[in-house]
Amino acid sequence: MQIGMQITYSGGFAETVAEVGDLERAGLDIAFVAEAYSFDAVSQLGFLAAKTKTVKLASGIFQIYTRTPSLMAMTAAGLDFVSDGRFVLGIGASGPQVIEGFHGVPYDAPLGRTREIVDICRQVWRREKVNYQGKYYQVPLPAEKGTGLGKPLKLINHPVRERIPIVIASLGPKNVALTAEIAEGWEPIFFHPERADDVWGESLAKGKAKRDPSLGELEVYAGPALAIGEDVDHMLEWIKPNLALYIGGMGAKGKNFYNDLACRYGYEVEAATIQELYLSGKKEEAAAAVPDELVRAISLIGPAGYVKERVAAFAEAGVTTLNVAPLAADSAGRVKLIEQLRKIVD
Repeated sequence: MQIGMQITYSGGFAETVAEVGDLERAGLDIAFVAEAYSFDAVSQLGFLAAKTKTVKLASGIFQIYTRTPSLMAMTAAGLDFVSDGRFVLGIGASGPQVIEGFHGVPYDAPLGRTREIVDICRQVWRREKVNYQGKYYQVPLPAEKGTGLGKPLKLINHPVRERIPIVIASLGPKNVALTAEIAEGWEPIFFHPERADDVWGESLAKGKAKRDPSLGELEVYAGPALAIGEDVDHMLEWIKPNLALYIGGMGAKGKNFYNDLACRYGYEVEAATIQELYLSGKKEEAAAAVPDELVRAISLIGPAGYVKERVAAFAEAGVTTLNVAPLAADSAGRVKLIEQLRKIVD
C-alpha cells in the first residue's frame, strides 16, 4: 500500500517544498496539490518537481471546467516532463459553488465532459492530430461555430509517457461507474471501509465490466485523517467541523453530494440534523451532531496497533493508497506521522 498526502495550498511555496522533501525522505509515495480557488496548482507542482526526486506528484484536483481538454493534456504532459514521469493527473467536477461562483462557467454534464476530456487527453499524449467531435467538445471547432480556420494539430513535444495516469475524484453511482471504466485511479471522499461495497460496489462492478484491460487494476485513493498514539482520541473532534461543513453546508437541501453519501452510509437521521443545523447557521451544533462512529470509521486515529488494524480494513476494501491528512501542529509532526505509518504499512 502506498502513502499519499494532500499538500496545503494556503502557505508559501518555499515552506511547502521543504516539507515535501522531508516527507519524501520519510517514505511518502505521492503528494497531491489542490487547486480550489487559491494559487494555481501547476505552479506549485512544477516547483515541487524541480525540488524532489522520487515522490509522485498529483493534481488533487484539476477541475474539468476550468481548462480546455487540450490544455489539460498539455499541462499534464508538461508536468510529467519536468518531473521525469512522476506526474499523476487528478481531475474532478468540483461543485457549482466554485465553478459558477469563482470561474463563472456553467456546472453542467460532469459525466459526459469527463469522458470526453479523458479521450482527448489520451489522443494528445499519443501525439495524434486531435480530431474529436463529441457532444460537449468539438476539436477542431466546426466551421459554423467559429472562423472556419481551425485545423487538426498534434502536440509539438514528445511526451515522456503516452499514457499519464488519470485519477478521478467521484462520488455518485454513475460517476463512480465511469471512473472504474476509464481511469487508472479513483479518489473517493470520506471512505468507509466496512460500508464502501454497499455504497459503491455495484457501480464499480458496472464500470470494471467495460474497462480496457490495458488500464490495469483500478487504484483506489482513500483520504483518512491520521493520528497515532495512546492519547489521540480527542482528535476525533477535530474532524467533525470539516464533516459538518461537507454534510451540512456543501450545497442546498437535495443538492448536496456529501449529505447523500452520509445517508447511503446509514446515517440518514444524523445527516438531516447536521444539514438543518448547519444551514441555520449553527455550525458548532452541526459539528457536535456528527456521529463518533462515522468519524472513527473513515479515519486512522488511535494507538499504533489499532491503526494497523484499520489499515488492514482499508486494504481489504480495495484501497491501494492512503492519502492521509496528518493531524499535527507543525511540519515535524506531520513528518513523524508519515514515518510511523510507513512502518505500519510496510
